[in-house]
Amino acid sequence: MERCVIPASLFCSKLFRVSSRWWRYPRARRSAIVAGLCFVYLFFAVLQVSSAPAAGKGRIGTVPLRQHDGVHGQKTDDNPTPTRSNVVYITLRSKRHKPAVIRATVRPKLRRKKVGTFGKHDAQAHGGKSRHGQDAWAPKRANASDAWAKIVHKGLTLYKGGHFEDGADDLGSSIRIYSQKPPPWFSQEDMAHMRLLANSKVRKLERLQHEGSPSVLLFRSAAQTHSEHSAECSGGCGVIKPPVDMSEVFAFHLDRVLGLNRSLPTVSRRFHALGGQLCPVTLWDPSITPISGQLTWSSYQTSLKYKCWQRGTPKPEWRCTSIHHHEWSKMALFDFLLQIHQRLDRNCCGFRPRPEDSCVELGYHGECGDMDNTELSTIVHRRRDPHRLVFINNKGFFDRDEENLDFKLLEGIKELPDVAVGVLSSQRLREKLLQSLFLDQLYWDSQGGRQGIEKLIDVIERRAKVLLRYINAHDIKVIPMNK
Repeated sequence: MERCVIPASLFCSKLFRVSSRWWRYPRARRSAIVAGLCFVYLFFAVLQVSSAPAAGKGRIGTVPLRQHDGVHGQKTDDNPTPTRSNVVYITLRSKRHKPAVIRATVRPKLRRKKVGTFGKHDAQAHGGKSRHGQDAWAPKRANASDAWAKIVHKGLTLYKGGHFEDGADDLGSSIRIYSQKPPPWFSQEDMAHMRLLANSKVRKLERLQHEGSPSVLLFRSAAQTHSEHSAECSGGCGVIKPPVDMSEVFAFHLDRVLGLNRSLPTVSRRFHALGGQLCPVTLWDPSITPISGQLTWSSYQTSLKYKCWQRGTPKPEWRCTSIHHHEWSKMALFDFLLQIHQRLDRNCCGFRPRPEDSCVELGYHGECGDMDNTELSTIVHRRRDPHRLVFINNKGFFDRDEENLDFKLLEGIKELPDVAVGVLSSQRLREKLLQSLFLDQLYWDSQGGRQGIEKLIDVIERRAKVLLRYINAHDIKVIPMNK
Protein backbone atom coordinates (compact mmCIF):
# COMPACT_ATOMS: atom_id res chain seq x y z
CA MET A 1 0.00 0.00 0.00
CA GLU A 2 1.53 3.24 -1.13
CA ARG A 3 2.04 5.96 1.42
CA CYS A 4 0.46 9.31 0.74
CA VAL A 5 2.91 12.15 1.24
CA ILE A 6 1.54 15.67 1.51
CA PRO A 7 3.98 18.45 0.62
CA ALA A 8 4.74 20.88 3.38
CA SER A 9 3.59 23.87 1.36
CA LEU A 10 0.21 22.24 0.69
CA PHE A 11 -0.21 21.31 4.41
CA CYS A 12 0.54 24.85 5.50
CA SER A 13 -1.94 26.29 3.01
CA LYS A 14 -4.69 23.89 4.19
CA LEU A 15 -3.95 24.71 7.86
CA PHE A 16 -4.21 28.43 7.06
CA ARG A 17 -7.58 27.94 5.37
CA VAL A 18 -8.96 25.92 8.32
CA SER A 19 -7.78 28.48 10.85
CA SER A 20 -9.26 31.32 8.84
CA ARG A 21 -12.59 29.51 8.63
CA TRP A 22 -12.47 28.71 12.44
CA TRP A 23 -12.67 32.34 13.43
CA ARG A 24 -15.65 32.86 11.07
CA TYR A 25 -17.77 30.42 13.14
CA PRO A 26 -19.98 31.86 15.87
CA ARG A 27 -18.61 31.70 19.42
CA ALA A 28 -21.25 29.16 20.52
CA ARG A 29 -20.29 26.79 17.73
CA ARG A 30 -16.59 27.07 18.56
CA SER A 31 -17.31 26.23 22.21
CA ALA A 32 -19.36 23.20 21.23
CA ILE A 33 -16.53 21.91 19.04
CA VAL A 34 -13.96 22.32 21.88
CA ALA A 35 -16.26 20.55 24.34
CA GLY A 36 -16.73 17.66 21.92
CA LEU A 37 -12.99 17.25 21.44
CA CYS A 38 -12.45 17.23 25.22
CA PHE A 39 -15.13 14.59 25.68
CA VAL A 40 -13.51 12.35 23.06
CA TYR A 41 -10.10 12.75 24.73
CA LEU A 42 -11.46 11.86 28.17
CA PHE A 43 -13.29 8.83 26.76
CA PHE A 44 -10.09 7.35 25.33
CA ALA A 45 -8.12 8.18 28.49
CA VAL A 46 -10.58 6.33 30.74
CA LEU A 47 -10.65 3.39 28.37
CA GLN A 48 -6.85 3.12 28.49
CA VAL A 49 -6.73 3.24 32.32
CA SER A 50 -9.44 0.59 32.72
CA SER A 51 -7.55 -1.81 30.49
CA ALA A 52 -4.27 -1.44 32.47
CA PRO A 53 -5.02 -4.00 35.29
CA ALA A 54 -5.49 -6.73 32.69
CA ALA A 55 -1.85 -6.37 31.71
CA GLY A 56 -0.61 -6.23 35.31
CA LYS A 57 -2.00 -9.40 36.83
CA GLY A 58 1.48 -10.38 38.06
CA ARG A 59 1.66 -7.46 40.50
CA ILE A 60 0.46 -6.85 44.04
CA GLY A 61 -0.35 -3.17 44.39
CA THR A 62 2.49 -1.37 42.63
CA VAL A 63 5.35 -3.71 43.49
CA PRO A 64 6.43 -5.77 40.43
CA LEU A 65 6.68 -9.54 40.89
CA ARG A 66 8.56 -11.95 38.66
CA GLN A 67 6.28 -13.83 36.25
CA HIS A 68 6.53 -17.64 36.26
CA ASP A 69 5.78 -20.03 33.42
CA GLY A 70 3.00 -22.36 34.59
CA VAL A 71 4.21 -25.23 32.37
CA HIS A 72 7.97 -25.34 32.71
CA GLY A 73 8.30 -23.39 35.98
CA GLN A 74 10.88 -21.03 34.43
CA LYS A 75 11.09 -17.32 35.03
CA THR A 76 10.13 -15.14 32.10
CA ASP A 77 11.94 -12.13 33.56
CA ASP A 78 15.14 -12.93 35.43
CA ASN A 79 16.11 -9.37 36.28
CA PRO A 80 13.10 -7.11 36.63
CA THR A 81 14.16 -3.52 37.03
CA PRO A 82 11.85 -1.49 39.27
CA THR A 83 11.34 2.12 38.21
CA ARG A 84 9.67 5.11 39.75
CA SER A 85 6.58 4.47 37.65
CA ASN A 86 5.86 1.03 39.06
CA VAL A 87 7.30 1.09 42.61
CA VAL A 88 5.90 2.87 45.65
CA TYR A 89 8.09 3.09 48.77
CA ILE A 90 6.03 2.72 51.94
CA THR A 91 7.20 3.53 55.47
CA LEU A 92 5.34 1.32 57.90
CA ARG A 93 4.53 3.09 61.15
CA SER A 94 3.80 0.87 64.10
CA LYS A 95 0.35 1.30 65.58
CA ARG A 96 0.22 2.54 69.13
CA HIS A 97 -2.29 0.58 71.14
CA LYS A 98 -3.18 1.01 74.78
CA PRO A 99 -0.23 0.75 77.21
CA ALA A 100 0.69 -2.88 77.67
CA VAL A 101 0.13 -4.50 81.02
CA ILE A 102 3.57 -5.07 82.52
CA ARG A 103 3.75 -7.95 84.90
CA ALA A 104 4.64 -7.18 88.50
CA THR A 105 3.68 -3.53 87.95
CA VAL A 106 -0.08 -3.85 87.52
CA ARG A 107 -1.97 -1.12 89.27
CA PRO A 108 -4.17 -2.56 92.00
CA LYS A 109 -7.90 -1.97 91.79
CA LEU A 110 -9.27 1.00 93.62
CA ARG A 111 -10.92 -0.19 96.80
CA ARG A 112 -11.92 1.73 99.86
CA LYS A 113 -10.36 0.09 102.87
CA LYS A 114 -10.58 0.93 106.53
CA VAL A 115 -7.28 1.75 108.16
CA GLY A 116 -6.96 -0.79 110.95
CA THR A 117 -4.23 -1.48 113.49
CA PHE A 118 -1.63 -0.67 110.86
CA GLY A 119 -2.99 2.85 110.35
CA LYS A 120 -1.38 6.21 110.84
CA HIS A 121 -2.55 6.92 114.37
CA ASP A 122 -1.61 3.46 115.59
CA ALA A 123 1.85 3.81 114.06
CA GLN A 124 2.40 7.22 115.63
CA ALA A 125 1.30 5.93 119.03
CA HIS A 126 3.99 3.24 118.90
CA GLY A 127 6.85 5.45 117.74
CA GLY A 128 6.60 4.67 114.02
CA LYS A 129 5.87 0.97 114.56
CA SER A 130 2.53 -0.78 114.50
CA ARG A 131 1.45 -2.88 117.47
CA HIS A 132 2.47 -5.96 115.47
CA GLY A 133 6.06 -4.77 115.35
CA GLN A 134 6.02 -3.98 111.61
CA ASP A 135 7.54 -0.91 110.05
CA ALA A 136 4.84 1.73 109.64
CA TRP A 137 6.46 2.81 106.36
CA ALA A 138 6.27 -0.64 104.76
CA PRO A 139 4.04 -0.74 101.64
CA LYS A 140 0.49 -1.83 102.33
CA ARG A 141 -0.49 -4.52 99.85
CA ALA A 142 -3.92 -5.60 101.20
CA ASN A 143 -5.13 -8.73 99.45
CA ALA A 144 -1.79 -9.57 97.83
CA SER A 145 -0.03 -9.29 101.19
CA ASP A 146 -2.60 -11.49 102.91
CA ALA A 147 -2.34 -14.15 100.22
CA TRP A 148 1.44 -14.11 100.44
CA ALA A 149 1.29 -14.42 104.23
CA LYS A 150 -0.85 -17.54 103.94
CA ILE A 151 1.55 -19.11 101.45
CA VAL A 152 4.53 -18.34 103.69
CA HIS A 153 2.78 -19.81 106.71
CA LYS A 154 2.05 -22.98 104.75
CA GLY A 155 5.69 -23.21 103.62
CA LEU A 156 7.02 -22.73 107.14
CA THR A 157 4.67 -25.43 108.38
CA LEU A 158 5.97 -27.79 105.70
CA TYR A 159 9.56 -27.15 106.76
CA LYS A 160 8.82 -27.17 110.47
CA GLY A 161 11.60 -28.84 112.36
CA GLY A 162 14.38 -27.17 110.40
CA HIS A 163 15.80 -29.92 108.18
CA PHE A 164 14.43 -31.80 105.21
CA GLU A 165 15.78 -33.99 102.46
CA ASP A 166 17.93 -32.55 99.69
CA GLY A 167 15.92 -32.29 96.51
CA ALA A 168 12.64 -31.37 98.17
CA ASP A 169 12.89 -28.09 96.32
CA ASP A 170 13.91 -28.92 92.75
CA LEU A 171 11.70 -26.79 90.52
CA GLY A 172 14.57 -25.68 88.32
CA SER A 173 17.34 -23.16 87.84
CA SER A 174 16.99 -19.78 86.19
CA ILE A 175 20.59 -19.01 85.20
CA ARG A 176 21.67 -19.80 81.65
CA ILE A 177 24.94 -18.92 79.93
CA TYR A 178 25.54 -20.06 76.35
CA SER A 179 28.96 -18.46 75.97
CA GLN A 180 32.28 -19.17 77.65
CA LYS A 181 32.21 -15.95 79.65
CA PRO A 182 29.37 -14.03 81.28
CA PRO A 183 28.78 -10.36 80.40
CA PRO A 184 31.73 -8.22 81.54
CA TRP A 185 29.68 -6.22 84.05
CA PHE A 186 29.26 -9.35 86.20
CA SER A 187 32.12 -10.39 88.46
CA GLN A 188 32.94 -14.01 89.24
CA GLU A 189 31.53 -13.41 92.70
CA ASP A 190 28.26 -12.17 91.18
CA MET A 191 27.91 -15.29 89.06
CA ALA A 192 28.67 -17.54 92.02
CA HIS A 193 26.00 -15.84 94.10
CA MET A 194 23.45 -15.97 91.28
CA ARG A 195 23.99 -19.70 90.80
CA LEU A 196 23.79 -20.25 94.54
CA LEU A 197 20.46 -18.43 94.80
CA ALA A 198 19.02 -20.15 91.73
CA ASN A 199 20.39 -23.70 92.02
CA SER A 200 21.16 -24.53 95.64
CA LYS A 201 18.89 -26.96 97.45
CA VAL A 202 17.00 -25.47 100.33
CA ARG A 203 17.74 -26.90 103.76
CA LYS A 204 15.59 -24.64 105.89
CA LEU A 205 13.04 -21.83 105.76
CA GLU A 206 12.68 -19.42 108.65
CA ARG A 207 11.38 -16.03 109.67
CA LEU A 208 14.16 -13.70 110.71
CA GLN A 209 14.06 -10.39 112.57
CA HIS A 210 17.31 -8.48 112.04
CA GLU A 211 18.28 -5.45 114.14
CA GLY A 212 14.79 -4.01 114.52
CA SER A 213 13.96 -4.28 110.81
CA PRO A 214 10.77 -5.93 109.55
CA SER A 215 10.94 -9.70 109.53
CA VAL A 216 12.08 -11.43 106.35
CA LEU A 217 11.65 -14.94 104.98
CA LEU A 218 15.09 -16.50 104.82
CA PHE A 219 16.16 -19.77 103.23
CA ARG A 220 19.35 -21.60 104.09
CA SER A 221 20.98 -23.61 101.33
CA ALA A 222 22.25 -27.13 101.81
CA ALA A 223 25.77 -25.87 101.12
CA GLN A 224 25.63 -23.55 104.14
CA THR A 225 27.70 -25.32 106.80
CA HIS A 226 27.86 -22.68 109.51
CA SER A 227 25.85 -22.76 112.72
CA GLU A 228 22.18 -21.95 112.85
CA HIS A 229 22.80 -18.40 114.10
CA SER A 230 21.68 -15.88 111.48
CA ALA A 231 24.79 -13.71 111.76
CA GLU A 232 26.94 -16.62 110.63
CA CYS A 233 24.84 -17.35 107.54
CA SER A 234 27.22 -15.63 105.15
CA GLY A 235 27.07 -16.43 101.45
CA GLY A 236 24.71 -19.39 101.80
CA CYS A 237 21.34 -17.77 102.49
CA GLY A 238 18.80 -15.81 100.53
CA VAL A 239 15.84 -13.56 101.30
CA ILE A 240 12.59 -14.66 99.61
CA LYS A 241 10.39 -11.70 98.68
CA PRO A 242 6.76 -11.58 97.47
CA PRO A 243 6.08 -12.02 93.74
CA VAL A 244 4.92 -8.37 93.50
CA ASP A 245 8.54 -7.32 94.10
CA MET A 246 9.77 -9.08 90.95
CA SER A 247 11.08 -5.78 89.54
CA GLU A 248 14.02 -6.12 91.96
CA VAL A 249 15.50 -8.64 89.52
CA PHE A 250 15.46 -5.98 86.80
CA ALA A 251 16.95 -3.46 89.24
CA PHE A 252 19.92 -5.75 89.99
CA HIS A 253 20.77 -6.13 86.29
CA LEU A 254 20.37 -2.39 85.67
CA ASP A 255 22.73 -1.69 88.57
CA ARG A 256 25.42 -3.92 87.07
CA VAL A 257 24.97 -2.65 83.49
CA LEU A 258 25.39 0.97 84.66
CA GLY A 259 28.54 0.05 86.58
CA LEU A 260 27.18 1.16 89.97
CA ASN A 261 27.65 -2.22 91.72
CA ARG A 262 25.66 -1.29 94.81
CA SER A 263 22.75 -3.77 94.69
CA LEU A 264 22.76 -7.26 96.14
CA PRO A 265 22.55 -10.18 93.65
CA THR A 266 18.91 -11.02 92.94
CA VAL A 267 17.44 -13.83 90.85
CA SER A 268 14.02 -15.36 90.28
CA ARG A 269 13.19 -18.79 91.65
CA ARG A 270 10.28 -21.12 92.27
CA PHE A 271 9.84 -22.79 95.65
CA HIS A 272 7.98 -26.05 96.09
CA ALA A 273 6.94 -25.15 99.63
CA LEU A 274 5.47 -21.83 98.47
CA GLY A 275 3.15 -23.38 95.92
CA GLY A 276 5.60 -23.13 93.04
CA GLN A 277 5.23 -19.36 92.84
CA LEU A 278 7.96 -17.37 91.12
CA CYS A 279 9.63 -15.09 93.67
CA PRO A 280 12.62 -12.74 93.67
CA VAL A 281 15.45 -14.02 95.87
CA THR A 282 18.13 -11.64 97.17
CA LEU A 283 21.45 -12.61 98.71
CA TRP A 284 21.45 -12.35 102.50
CA ASP A 285 24.32 -10.22 103.84
CA PRO A 286 24.38 -10.06 107.66
CA SER A 287 27.02 -7.30 107.63
CA ILE A 288 24.52 -4.75 106.26
CA THR A 289 23.37 -2.24 108.85
CA PRO A 290 21.71 1.21 108.85
CA ILE A 291 24.05 4.17 108.89
CA SER A 292 24.75 5.70 112.28
CA GLY A 293 22.84 8.81 113.27
CA GLN A 294 19.53 10.18 112.14
CA LEU A 295 19.48 11.35 108.53
CA THR A 296 16.68 13.75 107.62
CA TRP A 297 16.05 15.48 104.33
CA SER A 298 17.58 18.70 105.70
CA SER A 299 20.78 17.01 106.92
CA TYR A 300 20.99 15.10 103.63
CA GLN A 301 20.92 18.34 101.64
CA THR A 302 23.57 19.79 103.96
CA SER A 303 25.86 16.82 103.34
CA LEU A 304 25.45 17.31 99.60
CA LYS A 305 26.40 20.96 99.96
CA TYR A 306 29.66 20.25 101.82
CA LYS A 307 30.59 17.16 99.75
CA CYS A 308 31.34 14.98 102.74
CA TRP A 309 34.55 12.89 102.58
CA GLN A 310 35.46 14.13 99.11
CA ARG A 311 38.06 16.57 100.48
CA GLY A 312 39.27 14.64 103.46
CA THR A 313 37.75 14.33 106.91
CA PRO A 314 34.60 16.47 107.22
CA LYS A 315 34.11 19.05 109.94
CA PRO A 316 31.74 18.24 112.83
CA GLU A 317 29.46 21.19 112.10
CA TRP A 318 28.71 19.75 108.65
CA ARG A 319 26.74 16.91 110.28
CA CYS A 320 28.11 14.39 107.79
CA THR A 321 27.43 10.69 107.94
CA SER A 322 29.98 8.02 107.04
CA ILE A 323 28.74 7.94 103.42
CA HIS A 324 31.02 9.37 100.74
CA HIS A 325 29.60 12.25 98.67
CA HIS A 326 29.68 10.31 95.38
CA GLU A 327 27.42 7.60 96.76
CA TRP A 328 24.43 9.92 96.86
CA SER A 329 24.84 10.73 93.17
CA LYS A 330 24.81 7.04 92.27
CA MET A 331 21.73 6.39 94.33
CA ALA A 332 19.87 9.39 92.91
CA LEU A 333 20.55 8.28 89.32
CA PHE A 334 19.54 4.69 90.08
CA ASP A 335 16.37 5.68 91.94
CA PHE A 336 15.30 8.14 89.22
CA LEU A 337 15.51 5.57 86.43
CA LEU A 338 13.46 3.08 88.44
CA GLN A 339 11.37 5.75 90.24
CA ILE A 340 12.18 4.27 93.64
CA HIS A 341 10.89 6.94 96.01
CA GLN A 342 10.98 5.01 99.31
CA ARG A 343 14.55 6.07 100.16
CA LEU A 344 14.59 9.80 99.49
CA ASP A 345 10.91 10.70 99.06
CA ARG A 346 8.84 8.25 101.06
CA ASN A 347 6.10 10.89 101.55
CA CYS A 348 5.60 11.00 97.75
CA CYS A 349 6.13 14.78 97.67
CA GLY A 350 7.84 14.92 94.28
CA PHE A 351 5.06 13.38 92.16
CA ARG A 352 1.33 12.73 92.10
CA PRO A 353 0.73 9.48 93.99
CA ARG A 354 -2.25 7.21 93.43
CA PRO A 355 -4.96 6.87 96.08
CA GLU A 356 -3.89 3.27 96.75
CA ASP A 357 -0.24 4.14 97.41
CA SER A 358 0.86 3.61 101.00
CA CYS A 359 1.93 7.22 101.51
CA VAL A 360 -1.64 8.33 100.71
CA GLU A 361 -3.46 5.58 102.60
CA LEU A 362 -1.41 6.22 105.73
CA GLY A 363 -1.81 10.00 105.43
CA TYR A 364 1.87 10.89 105.10
CA HIS A 365 1.48 12.57 101.72
CA GLY A 366 -0.15 15.48 103.49
CA GLU A 367 3.03 16.11 105.50
CA CYS A 368 5.09 17.36 102.56
CA GLY A 369 5.15 20.83 104.09
CA ASP A 370 7.50 19.54 106.78
CA MET A 371 9.83 17.74 104.41
CA ASP A 372 13.01 19.00 106.11
CA ASN A 373 12.33 16.95 109.23
CA THR A 374 11.36 13.77 107.36
CA GLU A 375 13.74 10.92 108.10
CA LEU A 376 15.19 9.03 105.14
CA SER A 377 14.67 5.26 105.11
CA THR A 378 16.59 2.15 103.99
CA ILE A 379 19.91 4.00 103.90
CA VAL A 380 22.32 1.18 104.74
CA HIS A 381 25.97 0.20 104.34
CA ARG A 382 28.29 -2.65 105.30
CA ARG A 383 30.15 -2.57 108.58
CA ARG A 384 33.45 -3.31 106.85
CA ASP A 385 32.88 -0.59 104.22
CA PRO A 386 31.05 2.31 105.92
CA HIS A 387 31.67 4.84 103.13
CA ARG A 388 29.67 2.96 100.46
CA LEU A 389 25.93 2.60 100.24
CA VAL A 390 24.14 -0.69 99.63
CA PHE A 391 20.92 -0.52 97.63
CA ILE A 392 18.21 -2.73 99.15
CA ASN A 393 14.45 -2.91 98.61
CA ASN A 394 14.82 -1.88 94.98
CA LYS A 395 11.24 -2.35 93.84
CA GLY A 396 10.85 -0.13 90.80
CA PHE A 397 7.72 1.43 89.28
CA PHE A 398 7.37 1.07 85.51
CA ASP A 399 3.83 2.46 85.27
CA ARG A 400 4.72 6.09 85.93
CA ASP A 401 4.78 8.18 82.76
CA GLU A 402 7.21 10.97 81.88
CA GLU A 403 4.77 13.68 82.96
CA ASN A 404 4.74 12.36 86.54
CA LEU A 405 8.37 11.58 87.34
CA ASP A 406 9.79 12.28 90.78
CA PHE A 407 12.44 14.97 90.18
CA LYS A 408 12.81 15.51 93.92
CA LEU A 409 15.12 12.49 93.84
CA LEU A 410 17.64 14.65 91.94
CA GLU A 411 17.39 17.71 94.17
CA GLY A 412 20.80 18.86 95.41
CA ILE A 413 22.72 16.58 93.02
CA LYS A 414 25.44 18.49 91.15
CA GLU A 415 27.55 15.58 89.83
CA LEU A 416 26.74 12.19 88.31
CA PRO A 417 28.98 9.16 87.57
CA ASP A 418 30.55 9.21 84.11
CA VAL A 419 30.34 5.45 83.56
CA ALA A 420 26.58 5.29 84.14
CA VAL A 421 25.85 8.43 82.12
CA GLY A 422 28.09 7.08 79.35
CA VAL A 423 25.99 3.92 79.11
CA LEU A 424 22.77 5.94 79.01
CA SER A 425 24.04 8.16 76.20
CA SER A 426 25.84 5.48 74.17
CA GLN A 427 22.67 3.99 72.63
CA ARG A 428 23.74 0.56 73.94
CA LEU A 429 21.60 0.41 77.06
CA ARG A 430 18.98 -1.79 75.39
CA GLU A 431 21.55 -4.19 73.99
CA LYS A 432 23.27 -4.63 77.34
CA LEU A 433 20.06 -5.06 79.32
CA LEU A 434 18.78 -7.70 76.89
CA GLN A 435 22.07 -9.56 77.11
CA SER A 436 22.07 -9.34 80.89
CA LEU A 437 18.43 -10.22 81.59
CA PHE A 438 18.62 -13.20 79.23
CA LEU A 439 20.71 -14.96 81.87
CA ASP A 440 17.72 -15.21 84.20
CA GLN A 441 15.50 -17.57 82.24
CA LEU A 442 12.61 -17.69 84.70
CA TYR A 443 12.39 -13.92 84.94
CA TRP A 444 12.72 -13.60 81.16
CA ASP A 445 9.83 -16.01 80.57
CA SER A 446 7.67 -14.53 83.33
CA GLN A 447 7.73 -11.11 81.62
CA GLY A 448 6.60 -12.51 78.28
CA GLY A 449 9.97 -13.22 76.69
CA ARG A 450 11.81 -10.63 74.67
CA GLN A 451 8.64 -8.72 73.82
CA GLY A 452 7.83 -8.13 77.48
CA ILE A 453 11.44 -7.29 78.38
CA GLU A 454 11.57 -4.77 75.54
CA LYS A 455 8.56 -2.96 77.02
CA LEU A 456 10.35 -2.61 80.35
CA ILE A 457 13.48 -1.32 78.61
CA ASP A 458 11.34 1.17 76.67
CA VAL A 459 10.34 2.76 79.96
CA ILE A 460 13.94 3.00 81.18
CA GLU A 461 15.14 4.44 77.87
CA ARG A 462 12.51 7.18 77.93
CA ARG A 463 13.49 8.11 81.48
CA ALA A 464 17.15 8.07 80.46
CA LYS A 465 16.40 10.67 77.77
CA VAL A 466 14.62 12.83 80.34
CA LEU A 467 17.61 12.51 82.67
CA LEU A 468 20.08 13.48 79.94
CA ARG A 469 18.02 16.59 79.18
CA TYR A 470 17.96 17.37 82.89
CA ILE A 471 21.76 17.09 83.02
CA ASN A 472 22.17 19.58 80.19
CA ALA A 473 19.53 21.99 81.49
CA HIS A 474 20.95 22.12 85.04
CA ASP A 475 24.63 21.97 84.08
CA ILE A 476 25.23 18.74 86.01
CA LYS A 477 28.87 17.66 85.95
CA VAL A 478 29.70 14.14 84.77
CA ILE A 479 32.83 13.01 86.59
CA PRO A 480 34.65 9.72 87.42
CA MET A 481 33.36 8.15 90.63
CA ASN A 482 34.75 4.62 90.65
CA LYS A 483 38.04 5.34 92.40
